[in-house]
Amino acid sequence: MRNLGILAHVDAGKTTLTERILFLTGATYKRGEVRHGTTVTDFDPQERERGITIFAAAVSCDWNGHRLNLIDTPGHVDFTDEVERSLRVLDGAVVVLDGVAGVEPQSEAVWRQADRYGVPRIVFVNKLDRPGADLDAAVRSLRERLGVIPLVAQLPVEGGVVDLVDRRTGTWSEAASRARQRLEEAVAELHPAALEELGAMSDETLRAAMRDLTIGNKAVVVLCGSAYRNVGVEPLLDAVIDYLPAPGDDEDAPLAALVFKVQSGRQGRLTFVRVYDGVLAKGDTVWDAGQGRAERVGRILRVQADRHTDVERAVAGDIVALAGLKSARAGTTLSTREHPVQLEAPVVAEPLVSVALEGRTRADAHRLPGVLAVLVEENPSLSVRTDNESGQTLLSGMGELQVEVAVTKLREAGVAVTAGRPQVSYRETVVRGVTGLVHRHVKQDGGAGQFAHVVLDVAPLDGTGFAFASTVTGGRVPAEFVRAVEAGCREALTHGPLAGHPVAGLRVTLTDGATHVKDSSEMAFRAAGRFGLRAALEACELALLEPVADVTVHAPAETLGGVLGDLASRRGRVTGSTGESVTAVVPLAELFGYATDLRSRTRGRGTFATRPAGYRPV
Repeated sequence: MRNLGILAHVDAGKTTLTERILFLTGATYKRGEVRHGTTVTDFDPQERERGITIFAAAVSCDWNGHRLNLIDTPGHVDFTDEVERSLRVLDGAVVVLDGVAGVEPQSEAVWRQADRYGVPRIVFVNKLDRPGADLDAAVRSLRERLGVIPLVAQLPVEGGVVDLVDRRTGTWSEAASRARQRLEEAVAELHPAALEELGAMSDETLRAAMRDLTIGNKAVVVLCGSAYRNVGVEPLLDAVIDYLPAPGDDEDAPLAALVFKVQSGRQGRLTFVRVYDGVLAKGDTVWDAGQGRAERVGRILRVQADRHTDVERAVAGDIVALAGLKSARAGTTLSTREHPVQLEAPVVAEPLVSVALEGRTRADAHRLPGVLAVLVEENPSLSVRTDNESGQTLLSGMGELQVEVAVTKLREAGVAVTAGRPQVSYRETVVRGVTGLVHRHVKQDGGAGQFAHVVLDVAPLDGTGFAFASTVTGGRVPAEFVRAVEAGCREALTHGPLAGHPVAGLRVTLTDGATHVKDSSEMAFRAAGRFGLRAALEACELALLEPVADVTVHAPAETLGGVLGDLASRRGRVTGSTGESVTAVVPLAELFGYATDLRSRTRGRGTFATRPAGYRPV
């Protein structure tokens, strides 16, 4: 079995490659086309209308006696959370590069995500049939921009590719011989067994060494072709079997399965899981240790994007969908009550863009919270809150496109809404802190009293994180009360004194405190932490932070002057410029509607890509 994701920058050809794989393996009888809206994995109406992947889609197929579970992931930066949750449950990945552009901004982003989970990868340089495509340049971009050691295993030739490992081709040439020698030397530098055979290396030794280096994330095998023209796809499938790892499995161990996606559709609520240990059977009762509750598995489904096949059981290594679970969320671990376990959950991205929503009628306003709850359940990078001042419902997401897609989903569900203009999510941060702020929480209302005395130091912290520590000695504040103070401080971070935005980038230290023999409690110290930090923040010097993005613009050379001027007017800071591209750091608030403006300035020939780059002072 192989569990792998297809990762890439938008428009590199991921979905086309997935469609060719499904066709070649016999999983489909007709090749789907993105431009015709007939793809298997991009089945959502918005995906077909926009021509991009929005939601990660799982499909299964068989190749040479192996079961392949594929997840086609989005390439647009706004949907990076879908990639994150998919990578958490995958054993390997195929990273697709555009043969003309090489490594692009989102290629870097998904590569770093795969690094975070230690997922072994192979690279497929796609679109080599296009004018300007250059395998050598793409390989250089891998080395220079990602810092990896590429092992080029194929060369493009007229109508196909030359495999440098198997050497099964009638077009072997002197160039192929030199490339084979370079491949052997590169592998021998990293692998002792290959070094012993340098000069007379067998295909078997070379292949085994490349597999070891791939699984150990010490090097990356590079393949090439054109998915659209079905060139290099079969050798890629062979390479998936040869170089990417099989899932570790232990069917005799107690059940351990991780939920990575929840989806509502014609089949009802489906919970997508990766089984790591044990066996999961239809009708089983599973235990959610995080929520402390049991749930029953109604059906187990083998997934083909929006089509499903019932199976009786799933074993270690399987990726399947479960019907019947009511409360499991992305990140939930399913186990047994006798052997409870919690696996590491995927990292959830922080929302950066918000829109205000209002139902157009009273009935729409009544239905809005329920439909929003379903959307947030399906995509944890979306969040919903009520603005304390205006009373409006605010929907937040990773970017303008993600929020726009969510609003369209609301309307497709029959909820008519009015959406305000997108707004970025600001943060407040500490520039200069305070020391020794004393706060006493004393409350007496006739019953049991409340008493808590805390002394807090507040200092700036690099980034947008929050750190809490205690230096109290002598048991003046017991450990359980220290934890309560920290919980109260975290509650105080939701609304800052500067403009009501969340507070980030600070370190709080509890330096002293006192208790009362009868009236002190966790609740009292939690309140002291909350009100004490609010008072401390009032005394601090604060600054407003805004989200910024790394922007890469590609446009004809004769239009770059106008592009540079426009970026400057958007408070952008240019970080690099070449003949036909510009890189800059630009406040996210200034990028709303940028696609339309760029097309206008470049006569429709300009394109751009963005990547979140953290927060900067306004």
